[in-house]
Amino acid sequence: MPSIHFLDVTNRDGVQTARTGLSKFGKVMVNFYLGRLGVAQSEIGFPFLFHEVPYVRACLALAEAGAFGSLRLSGWCRAVPADVEAAVSVRAAGTGLRHYNLSISTSDQMIAHKFRGKLDRTAIIKEMTAAVAVAREAARRAGGTQGAGCAGGAQGAGSIGVNAEDGSRTDDGYLLEFALAARDAGASRVRYCDTTGGDSPGRIRERFAKLASAAGIPVETHCHNDLGMAVANSVSGALGDLDAGQDAWINTCVNGIGERAGNADLLSCILAFRYGFGISETAAIGDPVDLSWARRFGLWAAYAFGQPLPPAWPGVGRNAFAHESGIHADGALKDRGNYELYDDSVLGPFPSDWHARAGRVVLTGEYGGKAGFRHVLDGLGVSVAADEENLVFSLVQLCASATGKPLTDDELRLIAGYPRQLALLFPGQVPGQ
Repeated sequence: MPSIHFLDVTNRDGVQTARTGLSKFGKVMVNFYLGRLGVAQSEIGFPFLFHEVPYVRACLALAEAGAFGSLRLSGWCRAVPADVEAAVSVRAAGTGLRHYNLSISTSDQMIAHKFRGKLDRTAIIKEMTAAVAVAREAARRAGGTQGAGCAGGAQGAGSIGVNAEDGSRTDDGYLLEFALAARDAGASRVRYCDTTGGDSPGRIRERFAKLASAAGIPVETHCHNDLGMAVANSVSGALGDLDAGQDAWINTCVNGIGERAGNADLLSCILAFRYGFGISETAAIGDPVDLSWARRFGLWAAYAFGQPLPPAWPGVGRNAFAHESGIHADGALKDRGNYELYDDSVLGPFPSDWHARAGRVVLTGEYGGKAGFRHVLDGLGVSVAADEENLVFSLVQLCASATGKPLTDDELRLIAGYPRQLALLFPGQVPGQ
């Protein structure tokens, strides 16, 4: 039976959002929350960029140590062999990235006005297939074997996704030629990018069903929200995959962040399948999703990115379960099911972090000392081995300095639980390193 998988791109597309930013430690926390939710894969960033390398090494070590559960980590590269070669050089704990997403533009618009004669349709396929060959060898050397499934270990078998940037404006014939070439080169999936957010639910479902059936591999959704339809398009595209008997892979971002008007919201997509189509982890969703972490993740992301959620945001907005009008209030008081599609308790508790306490409070952070550090960790019930206390203390200071904000309870617990892996984030900065 075909399954639905979520491949979150917050740490790649989401962090490119204009007028915002996220520290490398914040990107680690995104992977932590995705792992807790049960998301299949995280596109963790750009492993060929020099400033991403310590973060990638730390994430690989954390994944090997079990900090992210079964979450699989993938790197994004242009479909250029040199980019993939640079990414391959990243090593941690004796292993490298086993999963890659390789991207190149495919539409006539991009060929004419972006490449401007440097590449034509034939050259695009040649460049893409050469990059896939390098990624295949990298996955093999890292210990994975080519495959599209999710089973087997924290990182599982190696996988390669090939992205058709501006796929929604690429004609059917060339899109199929591109997908078949990617498949024959060894790619597990082809990513259909609605780069300008101009697709529509009926059209995208039809195109996905046709392309996935003809290519014989899953077509992955990557939808932008310029017309407010990123979630609808992502769900419809995934249903097209299922129509073709293929697994569906859906790109999402936490709280719908992303370039311009944003990307498909992770929680909204999950809720749409579960409560709109009756598809849950007990049916066709391939990876058990634990929504009890949804509220913590959404509110943490709003805090970390400095982007407050709109009150009406699905699931985790302040007003998502608020009633005032007479008819609605009366009905909700009699039975919440009169006006609520699902119980808000499925989304988990609201965070009540130590740093947000009112009144007298002692905190730990960038300029804190040992007394405050021990006080906070004791209050959270977090124990630290004696031989790791100085390391954890130093990491608390470094991570608080990186975020520029008081650390949350989940952040402090992750630091205390995996200090040696997190120390890889700060090469040459941790005392005694």
